[in-house]
Amino acid sequence: MERLRGRRKTFVGTVVSDKMDKTVVVAVDRLVRHPLYKKVIRRTSKFYAHDERNECRIGDIVEIVETRPLSKLKRWRVVRIVQRAKVPLPVVREEVAEETEEQLLEEVLQADTAAPPSTPTAQPAPSSATESAEPSAGSEV
Repeated sequence: MERLRGRRKTFVGTVVSDKMDKTVVVAVDRLVRHPLYKKVIRRTSKFYAHDERNECRIGDIVEIVETRPLSKLKRWRVVRIVQRAKVPLPVVREEVAEETEEQLLEEVLQADTAAPPSTPTAQPAPSSATESAEPSAGSEV
């Protein structure tokens, strides 16, 4: 007997998380009409999808397809990346970070040497021993 499989569901959504190894979270938006008020509402569903080559990044638009259960939450697989994220994530190199730290340190040192040392001299307040020794006339205990 020939066993026929139904067509697998496919969705197109945006990658919202890529922090896991070989797994991405894809948010799929859909429009639904409210049954009573007839207003069109946007609903978002999140799907865990398998990304075999760790190619997807946050903001990418991807196509996912339904597959067999791969883990407790993963039942989807990334088929292709439809569109890459418009703004790539910034890449910080250690060399650049070290250079900027050195430049900041030099600027602080130059600012310290250029500014004249200003040490305020504290002058003692005039003490009035007679006021504290004599109680005021209006206060009787």
